[in-house]
Amino acid sequence: MNSLEIKNLAVEVAGKAILEDFSLTIPKGEVHALMGPNGTGKSTLAKALAGHEDYEIASGEVLLDGQNIVGMEPDEIARAGLFLAFQYPSEITGVSIANFIRAALQSRQEEGEEFVATAYYKDLYAKMDALKMDRSFTSRSVNEGFSGGEKKRCEILQMMMLEPAYAIMDETDSGLDIDALKIVAEGVEQQRGPDRGFLVITHYQRLLNYIVPDKVHVMWEGKIVQSGGKELAMELEEKGYDWVKETYASAS
Repeated sequence: MNSLEIKNLAVEVAGKAILEDFSLTIPKGEVHALMGPNGTGKSTLAKALAGHEDYEIASGEVLLDGQNIVGMEPDEIARAGLFLAFQYPSEITGVSIANFIRAALQSRQEEGEEFVATAYYKDLYAKMDALKMDRSFTSRSVNEGFSGGEKKRCEILQMMMLEPAYAIMDETDSGLDIDALKIVAEGVEQQRGPDRGFLVITHYQRLLNYIVPDKVHVMWEGKIVQSGGKELAMELEEKGYDWVKETYASAS
C-alpha cells in the first residue's frame, strides 16, 4: 500500500497514443530515476499522473497508497499527496510566493483547523534559507521575471512546504548551471526519507551525481525497456541512447 503504483497505463494526447501498457512501482523511501531521449513519453507520464486535461488516460490505474487517482481533478490529486515539479514552471502574475504556498497549505487543512501565520513564516523562511533564496522572494509574483534556476528553486520550495507523499521531478535540472543544480539537488535530498517517494525524470546522468537513485529506468517509445542501479545511468552517459535503441530493437 505504501507505494505509487502505475499499472498498465495507456495515455493519449489529441487522440494519439503516447504510452501503452506502462507499469512502474515507486515505494515510499525510494528515489527512482526515469531517463530517455526527447519524445519518448517521460513528460507525458508526469503530466498524466498529475491530471493535466490534455493528457487522457485511456486505460490502466494509478494507485497512490492504494487509492486510484485516475479521473480525479488536479487539485484532488495534489491533496491526495502527489506533487509535480514542472520542467517549465508557469508565471502567476499578481500572486506572491508566500500567498500561493499559504493557499495551498490551507486547502489541505481539516475543517476548523487553525492556520498559524507565525509558524508558517518561520517554516517558510527556514526552507528558503536552506535553498539560498533571498527572503524578498516571498513578496514576488510566482516565477514572474525569475531566472531558470530561481524558478526551479521555487518549485523545490513548494515541495518542501507541502511535504507530499510522492514527488515527480520533471527534468528539474533543465537549464540549470552547476551551482543551481547542486542547490536544487540538496533540497530534494533534504526531503528524502521513509515517508516519501521520488520519480526524478532527466536526460542526463549529471543530476544523479547529487541525487543518487535507488533505481534507474530507461524509457524508449513509451515503455520502460531497461532497469538497474545507478551504474545504468553511467552506462547511458558513456554510450548514449543509440545503444538503448539498438538493444531494444534487437530484442523486439
